[in-house]
Amino acid sequence: MKPNPSIIRDRIEMPERFPLLVSQTEGVSPLFQRLHWHDALEINHIVSGVGYILINGNRYELMQGDIVLIHSGDLHRAFDTGGLVIGVIMFDPAYLSLEQRYDTELLLPFRGTGRTFDHVLDRDNPELPRLRALLEEMKDEYGRKEPHFEAVVRSQLVRFLAYANRYFVNKSREKAALARGTETIRRVLRAMEGDIAQGWTLGELAKLAHLSPSRFSALFASIVGTSPMDYLIQLRLSRAVDLIETTELKMIDIAAECGFRNLSNFNRLFKSHIGKLPSELRA
Repeated sequence: MKPNPSIIRDRIEMPERFPLLVSQTEGVSPLFQRLHWHDALEINHIVSGVGYILINGNRYELMQGDIVLIHSGDLHRAFDTGGLVIGVIMFDPAYLSLEQRYDTELLLPFRGTGRTFDHVLDRDNPELPRLRALLEEMKDEYGRKEPHFEAVVRSQLVRFLAYANRYFVNKSREKAALARGTETIRRVLRAMEGDIAQGWTLGELAKLAHLSPSRFSALFASIVGTSPMDYLIQLRLSRAVDLIETTELKMIDIAAECGFRNLSNFNRLFKSHIGKLPSELRA
């Protein structure tokens, strides 16, 4: 699936010699974790807690022990519904180019997600504990950084992908209709993010998608995770936060640039979503 250049792209900075990162996140901010994509391949291991993730319009419930695969360009957005802690491994697809000379399908678990592979690997598969153990070993090896840890982590990653290919392929999954719906929503998101100050109405957005307002709203919520108008507010508030923190513009000018028609409405929504007034954030 081709990424939409207007939707937020995470620019993952990786060391050139060892383009792989291992980290752990606790919780997900509902405001700043907007729908986004990146070039890196990503493996998520749910360490604890519960939540859900939207990937290209599919909603996946998350629980402890789950493993999530996210391909380059996948539109995704995670939600924490209770103490969600995620182990994250991200790496450059070119990192394993040498291994792919001898196993051309090594990265198939990413290239085939949503079709021949599920984004969230089958939690009933008896081989899943083997993959979890490999991810834990990678995290430990990466954290200790003992001599030659790069070679060890690389070998563990190759083993992870080989086992995923061997045990988790699912040839029955086809979601062409949902893929078409995702492309439709991409076009609408491009218009929204390209002009957040526009006084968009639900009818205007639905017209861009060539759908009725009710069908458009249902499709948008299934892919993005919120209603079109709520997401527009999030876009505007995210832009406002950036302007408050990086410019000296007056609040009334920031409100206007972000599509808020009056300052009182801007202050009310900002307080409701961010937890403080715009002036408090700048202070």
